[in-house]
Amino acid sequence: VQLQASGGGSVQAGGSLRLFCAASGRTFSMYVMGWFRQAPGKEREFVATISWSNGLSRYKDSVKGRFTISRDTTKNTLYLEMNSLKHEDTAVYYCAADSSSYSGYYGRVQDFASWGQGTQVTVSS
Repeated sequence: VQLQASGGGSVQAGGSLRLFCAASGRTFSMYVMGWFRQAPGKEREFVATISWSNGLSRYKDSVKGRFTISRDTTKNTLYLEMNSLKHEDTAVYYCAADSSSYSGYYGRVQDFASWGQGTQVTVSS
């Protein structure tokens, strides 16, 4: 599976952005897709995951109520709608796919074998 992320940018605190992740290749094999982020000097962390088949989703506590993960299986596209952005949301955001099992639903980085190139999100306070 090949992934291409886009949609990042710069926004003021309280603003909104929508991220996109286009999947290609063996998309029929995907169990779970997710969004992760990595701030400078920090490890990559889970943001949200979604079951590709039934749309069940899971979120990092600090983004609940502000971020929404969704997917369009007809377009093989993953989305992350981000509202009420905070300075601490600043990071490079990566989309990822778990094509081996549903383990990725719980947001462990090591469960995801396919990664997009990352898109920068900068929130100014």
